[in-house]
Amino acid sequence: MSSDSVDADGKHTAATAADRPDDLGVLSVVGIGPGLPADMTKRAKDVIETADCVIASDLYQAFLREDGTLPPAEQVDDEGRVTRENGHEQEIIRSTMGRQIELAKVAFERVRAGDDVAHVSGGDPSVYGKSDLIFKMAEEEAATDVPIEIVPGVTAALGGGAMVGAPLCNDFCTISLSDKWRGWEEIEEKLRAAAISDFVIVLYNCWRNYEKAVDIVREERTDDALVSIVNDAGRADAGRNGESHVITTLGEATAHDDKVSGMGTSLIIGNHETETWSNDYRTFLVTPRGGRDVEDF
Repeated sequence: MSSDSVDADGKHTAATAADRPDDLGVLSVVGIGPGLPADMTKRAKDVIETADCVIASDLYQAFLREDGTLPPAEQVDDEGRVTRENGHEQEIIRSTMGRQIELAKVAFERVRAGDDVAHVSGGDPSVYGKSDLIFKMAEEEAATDVPIEIVPGVTAALGGGAMVGAPLCNDFCTISLSDKWRGWEEIEEKLRAAAISDFVIVLYNCWRNYEKAVDIVREERTDDALVSIVNDAGRADAGRNGESHVITTLGEATAHDDKVSGMGTSLIIGNHETETWSNDYRTFLVTPRGGRDVEDF
């Protein structure tokens, strides 16, 4: 079967788990992009709809109910169980930051019992998401028998980039400003190297230290380098702070502190070729692929 097919029992089958024993399920770490259905892949939707167990935060559950990917909350009983219109039974488990280790263990046991488990991650699970925790926990728990697959999703760099135009059409990198797992000295080295190398830089976790990050990049780039501050890209009004963006410059970026509103904020810092382009409706950020005229296409 293809990697996004469903078998006769309504269970998701994955190429990565094609040779698994019949009595095991699959643990799918599912990226749902910004969260709202329009920007979620069909594969992600199929995996969630056919899973026996869905692990997702309250926010992601709300997003997934927008188009029926998850049934309405009022249909879910006190134990998290629900029967879908097609008769498929699911258990929906609330995920929180403090329960990640516990829920990874739960997922392993459910898969060993034969259940397909969808562990939901915002954005892409392998871009500052949950994928690495699942693999680390599998190692910690000697869970090499558990089939694992990663279902990709639209990450904030791509969602935010599309929102503001075409700023990522040349080489770019992403850097997380969270110093929970990396020391600030290491983050500073990466920022400086990226700035010197003329990458377009997408900063994640801008609720931490974004002013310090901007100051470091300013040491290597001119203050007129273009910057976009993006909030909740792809979430419209459903996110915590509402979808918005502003185009400014590196020298003025920290003057827009009111636009930096939490974990849903990312900064796109252009390189020396990034420019603005306007039509009759709005202004965009564009980074050309480098030295090409229309005839070169």
